[in-house]
Amino acid sequence: MEIKNLEPRGIWQNFYLLTQVPRPSGHLEKIQAFLLKWAKEKNIEAFQDNAGNIIMRKPATPGFENLKMVTFEGHMDMVPQKAADSNHNFETDPIETYIDGDWVKAKGTTLGSDDGMGVATAMAIFENNSLEHGPLEAIFTVDEETCMYGVSHLEAGTLKGDILLNLDNETEGEFIIGCAGGMDVAGSLDYQEASTEEEDIAVKVTLKGLKGGHSGLEISLGRANANKLMARLLDDAVKEFDADLASWEGGNMRNAIPNRAEAVLTINPDDKAAFEALVAEWKETFINEYGSIEDELELTMEATELPGKIVPAEIRDNFINAVMACHCGVLRNIPAIPHIVETSCNLGIVKVANGNIKTDVLVRSSCESMLDYLAESVNAAFSMAGMQTTFGGRYPAWQPNNNSPIVAVVSQVYKKVNGEDCKVEVVHAGLECGIIQTIYPNMDAVSFGPTLRSPHTPFERCNIPSVAKYYKFVLELLKNIPEK
Repeated sequence: MEIKNLEPRGIWQNFYLLTQVPRPSGHLEKIQAFLLKWAKEKNIEAFQDNAGNIIMRKPATPGFENLKMVTFEGHMDMVPQKAADSNHNFETDPIETYIDGDWVKAKGTTLGSDDGMGVATAMAIFENNSLEHGPLEAIFTVDEETCMYGVSHLEAGTLKGDILLNLDNETEGEFIIGCAGGMDVAGSLDYQEASTEEEDIAVKVTLKGLKGGHSGLEISLGRANANKLMARLLDDAVKEFDADLASWEGGNMRNAIPNRAEAVLTINPDDKAAFEALVAEWKETFINEYGSIEDELELTMEATELPGKIVPAEIRDNFINAVMACHCGVLRNIPAIPHIVETSCNLGIVKVANGNIKTDVLVRSSCESMLDYLAESVNAAFSMAGMQTTFGGRYPAWQPNNNSPIVAVVSQVYKKVNGEDCKVEVVHAGLECGIIQTIYPNMDAVSFGPTLRSPHTPFERCNIPSVAKYYKFVLELLKNIPEK
């Protein structure tokens, strides 16, 4: 069966359409054009704002005109992560989906259910003229996954809704009323390359098979960061064999825990066997440390072509030390809510090659002072290595409102529909609600969605039964929105 034939048909058909349009962060022209064309064909009011967001509106069905306007919100971009053996081009190729039991998955890539399911939900509701609802609005934002550009550049007066339903959560039955803020700490250093010793040989060390994952939602699961593991091996290689570093690449998204890293080193040919033994020892160490979590971890060494240039020894040592010093993972949980992560850090990208070093670290916290502290800590580590660091892409935490009227309605409707209580939580992931509320402070907000697992990885999957349960709830909620 194809996913477009799953129930509820409205969501799955539209999600299928989204999988056919390339939409990696930073390359959204095709999906923007598609959404505008789709709306025009459905006779739905739609326009693109100055930031590139797509906004749609639909009037109330007769008898529901007095309800407050609901604004659906989701992001149109997806994280472009793929398996090591995949040749997928996210800028040109559609996502290949398949059904595996109760799950929809993609072949070797991220699925794009984060946040394609949110966009598809709004599309299904907007095109169905038989549903009962008050006035509706939807905003599909750009580049949420990289820098939240769309909402960060949203202008006051663009949106007209009273209630914000953010459709970007990953657990059905869980309703989010607060989230962490975040900031990028980007590092860069240009260096004059040194010449390779002609008698040396080159080896490529590859670490792969790690789970990776969402650097907010899954940062507490104890998964390995490929860049941090590689730094430990390189540090030992330099100390034991005076190995030179030619290149190092790990991770490609600052908000995804890196699941792969690769480094090319040069060594004395007499040390090849001993170096191979060192790599084997580190593989055993990593498996001992992470084997219960990272059950597909691979660490290999192979001969490769001798590069002409290497990183100078002092810069090599300073940079490896900086990566070793950079905190990764959870720093602490929220003191008042001990089961929720408050502050964390993800060293998402390392690139060393051709006379340039680049790093990108995403720091998250629901406490502004702790966000500043950890960002400055990362800055200190890389500054001591001589790197230029910049702070950017800061977005505020979404502070929970325990007296939210829409959360009270959501709780009542969920129990009515499902005969069970929902969970009201705060989450460590970054959501756009906090930024939107700085522009529209009177907009009442809640975030929810169907069940997704392992977003930001090639293991991303969407639970089919949860989609039907979630959509049934959404349709009932629309009939119970408070009056103006």
